[in-house]
Amino acid sequence: MKKMILGMLITGTALMTTPTYAQLQKGNLMIGADLANIELNLQSGNTKFGFELNPKVGYFVDDNIAVGGMLNIGIESSKGYFDFEYGIGAFGRYYVSDPRTILLKHARFFAEAGVGINGYNTRTETAAGTVSTSTNGLGISAGPGVAYFLSPNISLEALLKYDLAVGFGNSTTNNKFSINVGFQIYLPTNKARAIYNEVKNETDSARE
Repeated sequence: MKKMILGMLITGTALMTTPTYAQLQKGNLMIGADLANIELNLQSGNTKFGFELNPKVGYFVDDNIAVGGMLNIGIESSKGYFDFEYGIGAFGRYYVSDPRTILLKHARFFAEAGVGINGYNTRTETAAGTVSTSTNGLGISAGPGVAYFLSPNISLEALLKYDLAVGFGNSTTNNKFSINVGFQIYLPTNKARAIYNEVKNETDSARE
């Protein structure tokens, strides 16, 4: 009897101290976005503004493995300079499940890679005239990241990403490193479907 009680206490303690990640199970959805290279400088005579937005939607094809689609839009503008970048493609993400890599109780490391169509287009005004540079073609990205779970369904994340674009234009390659920060929402498929139906019903009722 004492052994049974001791075993129950040990099991209960383990359940309370070991994080569970049901949100990373097969069949769940992942919806979120990352931001990078945010810049706002209101210096007189040369205001600078820039950001990159990377929304993505993924589906867990297996535990800890998600695949999906993503977009990328980036703008940087200052006096005499304008840069616009875009991208659309697919990504894959693997959350590391080895307990030896878990440094914080509610954090998980992951690796992400993507492929798609990317473009980088810049325009610079100089004393000699306008200089334009463009690279449009195949885009490849990869990098490690960490997700910290604020709740079972919401995580904040940081991603160190390398982007490479190879294609057409007067510059055949473009590459860069960036640190992305953002969030992800994890939903079971049936819960996501219920939210969609609820929003749809409210929209239909508003139209009537």
